[in-house]
Formats: sequence, C-alpha cells, structure tokens
Amino acid sequence: MGRIKTTLIKRVSTEIYDLNKDKITEDYEENKKILNEIIQIRSKKLRNAIAGYITRLKKEKEII
Repeated sequence: MGRIKTTLIKRVSTEIYDLNKDKITEDYEENKKILNEIIQIRSKKLRNAIAGYITRLKKEKEII
C-alpha cells in the first residue's frame, strides 16, 4: 500500500492540474521541472509529493 496524501497536497495538486492540463505529462521527472516553472516551492519534499500526485491524476484522467 502507498502513503496517504494530505489534504494540502491533494488540494494544491488538483488546482495546479486544472489550470495547467496541457503542460502536465505522465512523466514524474518532467512534472517536477514543470512545477518549478509554474510555482515556487521551497520544500523539495513537498514539491515531490505534489509532482507525484499530479502524475497520478494525469494517468487516471487519461484512462477515463
């Protein structure tokens, strides 16, 4: 089983995903770079968690 994401990560990730659907890809490493361009996050751990959740959202939306 995976780790449970906090409400902050889910909320911020969905907002970023909704505003930047065309830029977000299914590649985690690419999404980390895109996040650095879109917003400024001081914490590397928080950036990685948001990038991971955005990648997951993109993969789920592509299937549906």
